[in-house]
Amino acid sequence: MAQDRIKLGITQGDINSISYEVIIKSLTDSRIMDECIPVVYGSPKVAAYHRKALNIDNFSFNSIKYPEEANPKRANIINCLDDSVRVELGKSTTIAGESSYIALEMATTDLKDKKIDALVTGPINKHNIQSDKFSFAGHTEYLEAKFPTDGALMLMVSQVMKIGVVTGHVPFTKVHEYLTKDVILNKLRIMNKSLMLDFMIRKPRIAVLGLNPHASDNGLIGNEEAEIILPAIDAARENNILAFGPFPADGFFGAGTFTKYDAVLAMYHDQGLIPFKALMAGGGVNYTAGLSIVRTSPAHGTSYDLAGKNEASPDSFREAIYLACDIFRNRKLNKELTANPLKSYNLTEL
Repeated sequence: MAQDRIKLGITQGDINSISYEVIIKSLTDSRIMDECIPVVYGSPKVAAYHRKALNIDNFSFNSIKYPEEANPKRANIINCLDDSVRVELGKSTTIAGESSYIALEMATTDLKDKKIDALVTGPINKHNIQSDKFSFAGHTEYLEAKFPTDGALMLMVSQVMKIGVVTGHVPFTKVHEYLTKDVILNKLRIMNKSLMLDFMIRKPRIAVLGLNPHASDNGLIGNEEAEIILPAIDAARENNILAFGPFPADGFFGAGTFTKYDAVLAMYHDQGLIPFKALMAGGGVNYTAGLSIVRTSPAHGTSYDLAGKNEASPDSFREAIYLACDIFRNRKLNKELTANPLKSYNLTEL
């Protein structure tokens, strides 16, 4: 029934990118409506422009003003923009950046007010969205500020692997400044909790990668493994987290060792995302673990070079929709299962 389905917010992302293409292509799949009630935060005018450019005739949005008005049998859209907004396919423009921010801010507000249940974000341009209102390195950092937490984790998810990163959108030259035992331990805690609650893995096994080539080769190539990473792993195990490593990244992926673990924690962005994207070949989902809300996004960017050419695959975006629904339901189920635990007794009192 409609009331049992998730009301899923979707942000339009960059209006000059492939975002509308993958959103529309995903929502033309009628199976999506069995899982959720989609509410896109964007512009009917911009959506119509993309439909025409892509020559998609068998699809249209239901225009609404508020999430409460969403038609459970249709893909809905809330207009966030002025009708004078201009689309310039394949170009990074100030208007595109401002438009992506406006949609994100409106959707986030509704998510905070529980007018929508979960959020899937379309790809943004991290440069043109910058302003006095948005000064974050990406969605993860923005949402971490909007929904205060002890920490968030960028977790790339697929059927093949789950891989998180200790340092996300951080310049490589500054990665070592962010790596401490406590930071790594906190990321392991977030990952472990997410695997149990969001993915229903009872006793997750987590592999931890080293920072240096060959994981320092017993101290020959750096000392971060011995002084920072290994102590964090030991501390995690003392906290009943099944963490293993540190593993040399090249051999770990090259030999397929990653298949033996439920998730992998990489030390920096490219160490995790390069093997993930290479193995996924355009699939997979970016999930922000550790937040009180559920947010996913496709594991790709704006792809300006493909905008308007009807060549972009919707697979990753469609996966992001399904994953958001699955995690929301898993969290709800976990909450129900732990709502009324059996009372514990001291045997000496009986």
